[in-house]
Amino acid sequence: MNLSRTKNELRTLYKTKRMAISQDEVNFLSQKLLENFILQFNISENQKINIFLSIEKFNEVNTQIFIDYFFENKIRVFVPKIQGEKIISVEIFRDSEFEINSWGIKEPISNIASNVELDYVLTPLLYCDKFGNRVGYGKGFYDQFFSEYSKIEKKIGVNFFAPNEIISDVYEKDVQLDVLIAPDKIFKF
Repeated sequence: MNLSRTKNELRTLYKTKRMAISQDEVNFLSQKLLENFILQFNISENQKINIFLSIEKFNEVNTQIFIDYFFENKIRVFVPKIQGEKIISVEIFRDSEFEINSWGIKEPISNIASNVELDYVLTPLLYCDKFGNRVGYGKGFYDQFFSEYSKIEKKIGVNFFAPNEIISDVYEKDVQLDVLIAPDKIFKF
């Protein structure tokens, strides 16, 4: 039996669950997520991947290990940057410079938005249900990005938790993920 909860209930619950994970566990689980990503997707040189820069104090997935892997394998790396009320995708390189924005999120200093077809977008989330509906931090940046940026092959969530509950208040403008990668299983929607 699946429980049904609102986004706010799930946001509170999974923030608490994630904060209970030690930094060593975050790194271990993040490595498992990377391994599952590599096994699931046949990534190759020059593919284009947009990936979020994790916020360590929130115990987010350690995406730096993904980024290091991508650079080592000559995969083009893009990251989100907030501009006004939306996010843009900016290509980064090993020598890119970063700053902390007003939200406390690390971003590239560059403001040059990419206008390329992205093979994959790895998106942050607190929770994802078995239908691909995600719960983020509640600002709607990624839903807007997914709606406006049609050049995305796969929208992928990476999360420490499997989808055991249903989101009861999914909205018309919410954009579903194509795949959720959890430490022990991959879910396709």
